[in-house]
Amino acid sequence: MIRYTIMLLLLVFGITVQAQQKRDKAVYDAHIEAVDEYVPAPGQFVNDMPMYDDGDDAQTMAEKCSRIMIANSKDLPDDPDKGLICLGAYGGYITFHFDHSVANMQGGDLKIVGNAFAETGNPLGGSSEPAIIMVSKDINHNWLPDDPWYELSGSADVDSIGKVIYDYEITYQKQALQDIPWTDNKGGNGVISRNSFHQQEYFPLWLGEALTFQGTLLPKSGVQSKTGYIQMFYRCGYVDNRPDDILFDISNAVDENRQPVQLDFVDFVRVYNATNQQYPMIGETSTEIKLAEDAHLEASLAAIEDPTGIHSPLSSLLSPLSSKTYNLTGQCVGSEYKGIIIKNGKKIIR
Repeated sequence: MIRYTIMLLLLVFGITVQAQQKRDKAVYDAHIEAVDEYVPAPGQFVNDMPMYDDGDDAQTMAEKCSRIMIANSKDLPDDPDKGLICLGAYGGYITFHFDHSVANMQGGDLKIVGNAFAETGNPLGGSSEPAIIMVSKDINHNWLPDDPWYELSGSADVDSIGKVIYDYEITYQKQALQDIPWTDNKGGNGVISRNSFHQQEYFPLWLGEALTFQGTLLPKSGVQSKTGYIQMFYRCGYVDNRPDDILFDISNAVDENRQPVQLDFVDFVRVYNATNQQYPMIGETSTEIKLAEDAHLEASLAAIEDPTGIHSPLSSLLSPLSSKTYNLTGQCVGSEYKGIIIKNGKKIIR
């Protein structure tokens, strides 16, 4: 069995500020330098996005992902490398880094784009396949993602108290060209179901016979609409969640006890699918990644030359928004919704 852990690691005595770093080069890029790890969970687009070829291994699949993300950022016409990267079902992840440390400034620091979109005529939901972001400092300066990780808290931590599972674990077993069975540590079980639209193997072919993932599990978000099943949007803080939720603040980092952690910069980013759900016609919810960029390249480079240890407060993105209301699973709801809602951080019955 191959075991992949997405657990948050706690530094007992807090964060030791480490010097930012950059590659020795003349010109720096906002886009990623490379993908370090691509470990998808099983899913209907796995082995197709990107395409698995005979003989591929973890390194060559990561290299394919690097080319896709860089091509999407450069956005050159007719670039054959442009496309999407599928993370598969719950737990599937991708890890990447830039050619410099990304500074923690006021507001959004990381731009990460998926392919979420709203259902026609419905601004509250559509195709939403939310993923959690984790960040890490390269404390030992070896340019490898082997240091402690911290989660960027999203709106469900505020809007869905009691609904989020923070110690979730799931294991998938390979069954060639069949439904992929899974079991979890909460007594659940099921399968990633095959469909007639995607005929390839759903289990990542370069990753062995079994996969185990651990992390935070968000509440289910699927509902039936006039056009079929859709996923309602979470308010903010998740990749591939909603089309306008693409900027993420390093200041939202938390430790394994969900306590804020001050990070003046980060070197590595990991994105993993944070939902375990599937619905008729659309199949499993599987995060797609298009690109990732430093949202303020010049500021990050300036911080490397003259580090000031600037820390911004816990992002206002996680503060309740007075103009919007949410149900108990953290989904934005309209004025016609009846039941318990959350508005301005308070629960109201209407």
